[in-house]
Amino acid sequence: MAGKNCVAVACDMRYGAQMQTMAVDKNKVFKMHDRLFIGLAGLATDQQTFHEKLKFRMAMYALREERDIKPASFGKLVSSLLYEKRFGPFFIEPVIAGLDTDNKPYLFSSDFIGAPLLPDMETNGFVAAGTCTDQLMGMCESMWKPDLEPEQLFETISQCLLAGADRDCLSGWGATVYIICPDKVITRTLRGRMD
Repeated sequence: MAGKNCVAVACDMRYGAQMQTMAVDKNKVFKMHDRLFIGLAGLATDQQTFHEKLKFRMAMYALREERDIKPASFGKLVSSLLYEKRFGPFFIEPVIAGLDTDNKPYLFSSDFIGAPLLPDMETNGFVAAGTCTDQLMGMCESMWKPDLEPEQLFETISQCLLAGADRDCLSGWGATVYIICPDKVITRTLRGRMD
């Protein structure tokens, strides 16, 4: 979810196999660098494998370019990595949130073969992925507004995630929210439905 010179990414903490809950402390959001995070919804083994591939590609990029990758370039990298495996895909849906060099929010989402979804930041500065995508999109459409400050953004994304997860039996068990600001990253843990 995008705000004014800030962006937020959040995930629930449930790890399960369909209706069976395996763990309640699974974080699905990974830090790529100080101003860029990726959330991976989907199969846990594919999340781990894809994250390791991204860490390798990020290290190679940093060695070659001697700078951090821009969020838009990272979105293209993620999309191409997914597309090259289209015949035996990773069963994940990535959500990328970051700030570019001008502190403008960048959001990116795609399906499991890399088809990008880039939202119009003026009319709907949010994306969603996972089992409760429909519920999240409905909540975000009703609660999000442009140019939210970091605290307002935290409150909005928290309410959207908790309300969306309450309407989906495969989501929940609390949440972790990351607010990416130009000078810091704010991380908060939320308590949610525990069933």
